Amino acid sequence: MSYTQILILLFVLVCLICISAFFSASETGMMSVNRYRIRHLARAGDKGAKRVSKLLERPDRLLGVILTGNTFANILASSVGTIVAVHFFGDLGVAISTFLLTFVILVLGEMAPKTLAALNAQSVSMKVSWFLVGLLKVLYPIVWFINMLANGLLSLFGVKSGRSAIDRLSADELRSVVLESSGRISQQHQDMLLRILEMEKVTVEDIMIPRNEIKGIDLSDNWEKVVLQLTGSTHTKLPLYQDDIDNVIGILHLREALKLLGQDRLSEQTLREIARDVYFIPEGTPLHIQLLNFRSEQRRSALVVDEYGDIQGLITLEDILEEIVGEFKTDVPAVSKFIESLADGAFKVDGSVNIRELNRLMGWHLPLDGPKTLSGLITEYLEAIPQEQTCLRLAGYPIEVLTVQDNLVRSVNIKPGLYSTHMSFGDL
Repeated sequence: MSYTQILILLFVLVCLICISAFFSASETGMMSVNRYRIRHLARAGDKGAKRVSKLLERPDRLLGVILTGNTFANILASSVGTIVAVHFFGDLGVAISTFLLTFVILVLGEMAPKTLAALNAQSVSMKVSWFLVGLLKVLYPIVWFINMLANGLLSLFGVKSGRSAIDRLSADELRSVVLESSGRISQQHQDMLLRILEMEKVTVEDIMIPRNEIKGIDLSDNWEKVVLQLTGSTHTKLPLYQDDIDNVIGILHLREALKLLGQDRLSEQTLREIARDVYFIPEGTPLHIQLLNFRSEQRRSALVVDEYGDIQGLITLEDILEEIVGEFKTDVPAVSKFIESLADGAFKVDGSVNIRELNRLMGWHLPLDGPKTLSGLITEYLEAIPQEQTCLRLAGYPIEVLTVQDNLVRSVNIKPGLYSTHMSFGDL
């Protein structure tokens, strides 16, 4: 074998190793590219993204053309390498060629290009896509035949191949994506997205205004008190009822009531006439469903009822929106209404505070799968109405009951600085 022939074979060997590296990088780049980003770029009109997206629709054909080219390059490189090695080393050249080519192909034809493609999947996939599209057209008969054999073998095991199904993220997966996007979107937007994802787990019962805190107009009160409520209320709508909230008559729009007052036409009868029908909803309705229901019913508020039809609370459209964007009222007095900071690092907390609001305001992790108020949570945990000065450790937080009135825990002392998950309330 002449010197020129040896040089040609070595040149061919180098070219085949480069071809192997190209197909290895193509395989890793195409398979590890972010498909959601590619779809986004494709919808924006990026030609490279459109080619990649089209190729990924049929992964069997894509892998067919890549593996056909890669296998061909590796086997041919092995044959050429063996010829050259045998020329120089005789029969020992077969072993030498096998060892050297295994090392070279593993490093230069597999590991290095695949690592590069994994780190730059989007760039690599777009650059190789134009060549793969053309090669797929040229080798389509071969690829089709190989895929037919492979798919037939897979069908024996009950595996169906064909177009790639569109990947759909679950809520938990989407939550992970949002959490990993820190630094790319603002903290405020990230919090809003996470709250939207949490809405399907939260019901109207979790955020409603409890029955005992509903402010309304009781027609059984003396007329002077009714007028005072109408003129002094900070709300735009109030329930109108007789004696008890369960005897609700309707929802009163204060603008219309004040208009009647200005015209000196305000009376119990006219209040009943202008009151609008009440919108009742079950307490277990998820927030994302109720938000859609408010839109379809053209309502902004509803009374929440239990399975027996008894009114449990009131919810408004603003309450649901606050679950997404946060509290509209950020003034300190609104917060200190329920929480008072003490000198020793403890907090005096009102027992009627909503646990979800308390966790959100303080960054605590009190359980949310039971009672909605702190008083109810303590009572359920102790399985009895506590006495004053009772101490317990609830979900790791040391709590001291300060006042109990009318079978309700009115105030407690919480020391988050002594938080621990390894002690029971008997150890406190």
